[in-house]
This record gives sequence, structure tokens and C-alpha cells, in this order.
Amino acid sequence: MADKVSIRISSEIKNIGKVASRILKELKPHGLDEGIAFDIRLCIDEAVRNAIVHGNKSQRHLKVTITYSIHPDRVEVEVADEGNGFDHSNLSDPTTEDNIMRNSGRGVLIIKKLMDRVEFRDQGNVVKMVKYIK
Repeated sequence: MADKVSIRISSEIKNIGKVASRILKELKPHGLDEGIAFDIRLCIDEAVRNAIVHGNKSQRHLKVTITYSIHPDRVEVEVADEGNGFDHSNLSDPTTEDNIMRNSGRGVLIIKKLMDRVEFRDQGNVVKMVKYIK
């Protein structure tokens, strides 16, 4: 089993890009396909943004913890915030006519479509994503 690495950031939008960049840098020796790298970056960015904005309500003193492990065939990323969580089983469909023009609400759908496995834990303030890289 690969070692787990944790990153802890304050709930500031400026920190989002740093997380995916660090993980993708460590994935580089695995000869990642550009499409897979794009999917991973987008999903990490979305999950971290959701944790900052929706989970921690952009309160800088609250932290987001990103834990990841790189295996020969996959990368596993877990994003946890300190917020109250949400009911992930009761999300509105962002593709319906009522929601299609909204400025937000597509992050979880994107993550579910692009990652190979997605699990929500606790009260919805932890998401685990798995992407197969081989």
C-alpha cells in the first residue's frame, strides 16, 4: 500500500490550485495521459473549492485536509472540511431546465462523471475520489 500524504490548507480560494499541482507533480513519473491528468486536476479543484466555499463557508480559520496516496494503478484523494456537511444523496440535478442556468451546483456531478469511484463519508464533509491511471 502506498504511503498517505496529507496537506492542510486554510479556507481561502487562493489555495485551491496548489493542491492539485502538488499531487500532479508527484504523478508525473507515472507517465500520466493528459486527459487523465486533466480529470484529476479538475476534480481535486472542484472538491477543494466545495470544501472551502460550501463546507467551511470561506472561513479562513477553518481548515481543509487533503489526504492522498499514489498506487501503481490509481490515485486516491480524500478531501475533508470542518463544516456541517451536506446530504449528498439529495442534490438537485444541475442538468434540469430549472437549474441549467445556475452559476453553481455542477461540481459533484463533474466529480462523479470523471472519477472512477466517489464516496461521501460522515455527514457529507468528506469525499473520497479514486482515479485509475493505468
